[in-house]
This record gives sequence, structure tokens and C-alpha cells, in this order.
Amino acid sequence: MPTKAASKPGKGAELEAALGFLKKRGTKATRDGMARYAIPSEKAFGVPVGVIRGYAKKVGKDHALALALWKSGHYEARMLACFVDEPAEVTPAQMDAWARAFDNWAICDTACFHLFDRTPHAMTKVAAWAPRSDEFVRRAAFALLASLTVHDKSLPDTAFEKGLTLIERFATDERNFVKKSVNWALRSIGKRNAVLHRHALAVAGRLSKSAAAAPRWVGKDALRELESASVVRRLAARSSKASSKPSPKARPAARSRAGRRSAGAA
Repeated sequence: MPTKAASKPGKGAELEAALGFLKKRGTKATRDGMARYAIPSEKAFGVPVGVIRGYAKKVGKDHALALALWKSGHYEARMLACFVDEPAEVTPAQMDAWARAFDNWAICDTACFHLFDRTPHAMTKVAAWAPRSDEFVRRAAFALLASLTVHDKSLPDTAFEKGLTLIERFATDERNFVKKSVNWALRSIGKRNAVLHRHALAVAGRLSKSAAAAPRWVGKDALRELESASVVRRLAARSSKASSKPSPKARPAARSRAGRRSAGAA
């Protein structure tokens, strides 16, 4: 009777199973359509993202498998790697290696939004990657910054204020995939809370008046969303809700007073 360890397939078998699944589910129509979204298809099977995510849920988190999938070089295998990797096991060196290999916006954004922003190295990489001249490494810096505004509720406003400094510095990059990620980060920071909204509006306002086309577009486009009634209303409601909550110190005091009243009644 085989032992539990012996009956479990090795990483090689799991990798082959994953690649086999992706190859089987790929279609020429999907692969041909990738060009419309500026995604290289030379090493792609042509599998929709929804199918990849469904398979990732079935597989579960597996760091070793993620590394093997990434190493295979196939587009969908690398997408799957982003979904199955274990954030706690991702190292700064791995993040640098993967970022250097980014060759399109889709794999860059998926890695940042679904994996890198869950690691403890995320904000450090934002600062390290933004000055890099590589198009998709710099895009990764701002895609990661945008992702952190959504997924890391523990970061203080000061972390994003530093991000705004990077945004203003690199908004001059005219490359399409970079300026769009800079704009994404600016809008995302501005929607995090009322305080950051004011700071983001100030940055967007300065950029919108730039003589250069790239920063002017980044600023004007961000202002269009950040000044919209829906964003202003949502932030006001969020601020009102936050201010109406009793502070942690107030709750025990209230219970203590209630206890004294009960004691007096007794």
C-alpha cells in the first residue's frame, strides 16, 4: 500500500498536468484576439483569464509549482503562476526576476494586483522600480502602487504621499504603458480616503497645467475622475462613517459607566 507521500504527484507531474490543461483549453481565436490588446501570442495557448483563474482555485496555493510554471515561459502558465503562488514565500529576488521578464501589460498587472501587493516587499519595490528605465518594470512600480491602495488597508497615508511624489516625477514618461499606470496609481490614491484625495487633486492639478503632453494627460484624466460627483460623494460618505464610529478608547469607558450604573441600581 503506497504511503501518503508516495501517492502525491511530484512537481514535475503537477507542472505537466497544468501545461496539458492550458494547451487543451487554448483556442486559435483567443490567441489571435490577443493582438488587439497588445499581448504577444508567440508563447501563448490562447486561454481566457477566467479559465486560468478557475484552474488556479482547483490547484490551490503552491509556491514551487508557481516557480516551475513561470520558468516554462508560456504566457498562460505565467498568469497561472501569479494566481497560485504563496505571497509569504515570494522573495525580493523573485520579484525582480519576474519584473525583468515582463513583456506586456497583462502579465505585469496580474502579478502586481494578485501577488506582489500581498508580499511584505511591495512598497519597497515601488520605490526601487519607478526609476528603472525598462518600460514594464516602471509600469510595475505604478501598477503595484495602485494595487496597494486597494488591498493593503494597513499602510499609512504617508506611504501613498511618497507615491504621489514618484507619480509627479515620472508622469513625464511618454510611453503609453507607463503613463497609463502612472495615471492609474494617481486615481487610485485619490480614491483611498479624503485626505489623500486632496493631495492627489493637488498633484493632478499641477500635472494638468504641464506644457508636456504626457503629464498633462495624466493630470487631466485623473482630475476628470477625482472631481466627479460619484467619487466626491463616496469619499464624503466614507469619512462620515469613519467619524461616527466611537474610538477604541471610548468603548471600554462606555462599558465602565454602564457597569457603574448597574452596580448603583443593585
